[in-house]
Amino acid sequence: MPSAKVCKPVNEYEFVKSSYSSDQANTECVEVATNIAGTVAVRDSKRSDGPVIRVTATAWTAFAAQAG
Repeated sequence: MPSAKVCKPVNEYEFVKSSYSSDQANTECVEVATNIAGTVAVRDSKRSDGPVIRVTATAWTAFAAQAG
């Protein structure tokens, strides 16, 4: 039987705004948290109480390499 993965509560993530994000209001921006080992969390900076996507650090590195 596979073991269950325990996700950290969202309030434990320390989100920072992407360096590619603009300071202008109503622009498309993301915030990224890398303070939890092995995990990268991403959210919409305009909706800090909205959904959070969590991926492994390996998956994030592969995504970032492709996004360039």
